[in-house]
Amino acid sequence: MIKKSLWVFHLNSGSCNGCDIEVLNIFAPRNDVERLGIKLVGSPRHADAIALTGPITRECLPKVIDALTAVPDPKVVLAIGACACGGGIWYDTYSVIGGVKELYKILREEYNIEPPATVFIPGCPPKPEAIIYGVAVARGMLEKKQRKQVYIEPEESVAEEKARLESLLMEAEKTRHFLPKLEVRRV
Repeated sequence: MIKKSLWVFHLNSGSCNGCDIEVLNIFAPRNDVERLGIKLVGSPRHADAIALTGPITRECLPKVIDALTAVPDPKVVLAIGACACGGGIWYDTYSVIGGVKELYKILREEYNIEPPATVFIPGCPPKPEAIIYGVAVARGMLEKKQRKQVYIEPEESVAEEKARLESLLMEAEKTRHFLPKLEVRRV
């Protein structure tokens, strides 16, 4: 989506500052993401992406919406940390609306705004390497490592399953770690 450098606006919407420290850590000399063309900017009007940290509190909700609408299209949201991804440990408290998904519900229902592309970077706090990877995915430098896979295990008959369990128990009896009073009950 964004071919060249990525300018990021960092927005704390109620975090404990753990994720903020890690976000600033990627700009330190050890990680130095500026060499990859990623730059931290002071205004959402200059940004291509918003690095959102913390759960979205009711007090910060209007400010978050203003910042999101100020970023020119195309834009990307980097949901950094467990709190931004799903609300963290405060997901059901009175002063927190939740994570990015709840914010997107409000954007759709009340403001008729379609949410931007989002990269979720979980962790409490996430490591700098995970944040760099998430930014690289947002920038289009990397393909995602994980793809959705659905595995459906073939149904076994009760007799086949019982025979398999009995063979496993017979093998376990031959080892020195076998517990002789082991009972297997079907629930």
